[in-house]
Amino acid sequence: MERWAALELASTIRHDGEGGVADELATVQGLEDWLRRGQTLLDGHTPAGEGAVDEELRLRVVEVRRAVRALFARAVSPARPSPPDAHRLMPAARAVARLNATAALVPVVPQLDWPPEGSPDARLSATRDDPHATLLAALARAAIEFLSGPRREQLRACTAPRCVRYFVKSHGRQEWCKPSCGNRARAARHYDRHHRAS
Repeated sequence: MERWAALELASTIRHDGEGGVADELATVQGLEDWLRRGQTLLDGHTPAGEGAVDEELRLRVVEVRRAVRALFARAVSPARPSPPDAHRLMPAARAVARLNATAALVPVVPQLDWPPEGSPDARLSATRDDPHATLLAALARAAIEFLSGPRREQLRACTAPRCVRYFVKSHGRQEWCKPSCGNRARAARHYDRHHRAS
């Protein structure tokens, strides 16, 4: 699974465009939609079939997201965390324990693939046949890989007004998660300067 799945999971909380916060995982249908959109990112670890996604799975995925966002807030410290996280963060030790326990739901075994006309490649193979546990463990392992890897140092909370996303800084001067956030931040600064001068 791609380590970016952790960033995508954290981004299921976003600005709603009207001054509030939207939660893409607020309903079972929202989780189903997110899983469908993230098929390639989730590398086939999504439960399939009628009734495969239920309220219990949704609550468990949301709990993993809480742990991820708590540890993202720790990673960006001493900078401020994303606004929705600032006052309701899961304690870091509990978040670490949650990710570790969830990652351990499905033991993985290294497997060697070596086609006759190619180079050898290693992959991890899950050893349990529970699609819910497989998804949860894959999300937790993606978060562990991201947080223990070199990209953690570039993780930032977007500082644009009303934005609640975390992003990976891709160049030295990047301050916002996307151009529209930069435009909003510049407009807010211009408004503040203009009204302060009046």
